[in-house]
Amino acid sequence: QVQLVESGGGLAQPGGSLRLSCVASGFTFSNYGMNWARQVPGKGSEWVAGISSDGSDTRYAGSVKGRFTISRDNAKSTVYLQMNSLKPEDTGEYVCLKTQGRSAASGYDSRGQGTQVTVSS
Repeated sequence: QVQLVESGGGLAQPGGSLRLSCVASGFTFSNYGMNWARQVPGKGSEWVAGISSDGSDTRYAGSVKGRFTISRDNAKSTVYLQMNSLKPEDTGEYVCLKTQGRSAASGYDSRGQGTQVTVSS
């Protein structure tokens, strides 16, 4: 049974940083691409970043490129999202997504419960 458990969310000031983690279990983590998306009430879901199974390919939404970094540790079955230079518009529930293949661009088939990020002064 696939499980994805996010952590690391919280309150940050504009310009601040947070690091999100997603610990995976129930599948061979190193065989699958992973992604982060965020959900904002009233605005829907926005894809944020993706990483291939071996970490060689990373992709970012234009709104976070240069500020966020996705990475993974296959030995720990964990994917991270380092968020720097946070803006109020980064506020949302951040969800970890497992893809159906090695590419970060494969379709999603599982998601975590999410971790809330609030950026406010």
